[in-house]
Amino acid sequence: MHASERLKGIDVFVCVVEVGSFTAAGERLNLTNSAVGKAIARLESRLGVRLLERTTRRLHMTEPGEAFYRTCIRVLGELEEAEQVLSAQTIEPTGRLRIDLPATFGRMKVMPLILDFAERYPGIQPQITFTDRYVDVIEDAIDIAVRIGDVQSLQSSVGRRHLGSERRIFCCSPKYLEKHGEPYTLAALLKLDIIFYGRTNGDASPLILDSSEGASRLQPEARLIVGNAEAQVDSVVRGFGIAQLSTWLIADELKSGALVEILPTLATEGLPLHLLWPRSRQLLPKVDALISHLGASLSV
Repeated sequence: MHASERLKGIDVFVCVVEVGSFTAAGERLNLTNSAVGKAIARLESRLGVRLLERTTRRLHMTEPGEAFYRTCIRVLGELEEAEQVLSAQTIEPTGRLRIDLPATFGRMKVMPLILDFAERYPGIQPQITFTDRYVDVIEDAIDIAVRIGDVQSLQSSVGRRHLGSERRIFCCSPKYLEKHGEPYTLAALLKLDIIFYGRTNGDASPLILDSSEGASRLQPEARLIVGNAEAQVDSVVRGFGIAQLSTWLIADELKSGALVEILPTLATEGLPLHLLWPRSRQLLPKVDALISHLGASLSV
């Protein structure tokens, strides 16, 4: 079916629901009562479901009708906003903007940029969630998400922009290095106290090393397993051991000298950073502006 065919009858259906009768919808749309009824009948026939239950006294939506109505309202709203973008490129971004961020990276690196954006566009109302679990931007109606990790399996309806990849290094505090001595080989490093990041299931994330044969994962005995990235950093700064950490997470500690890199030859490229958004919403001023803002400013 041609895409334009799918739009036929939707405006009539939405109008009937909003005004509550075929007659009132016909008056608003300048159609006869019969024309309204035929438009609804053709739409129901094409969809293969009954959308409206009609009696002599009242008109109400069926359960499929309610679900279809919500979809129609969303689609028509997005079309209206897209038309505004195409007809007036200077329109200022306004409205609610749903944003989903990784917990630690989002708070440390993305949130300041979003506040800058909200300050620049007072009409924007950001609604921000922080989670490290997988979020479906289409299913969960997210306007823009920041993701650290693989996005190859995403459906084609999701737009993406690669912003770089993490760099992971081994590090410890100067106090720990002074006490235990600097390791010059991987074998020596693995004999030291290692502080792991703990996954939600309680398991420790492995150490990841790159080689000509590909990435290898090591799981030596742990000194500590910490289920929060910032708490993991605090443990390393306090001198409890070494950890493999992303440089964006410890930039301040490296700069101040609270942490020092060890065995730099074992530094590896970590997970990729992406912006994700529903392609159907890319033309909306608020979404397009934030994509540009984060794309220009955000990196790892």
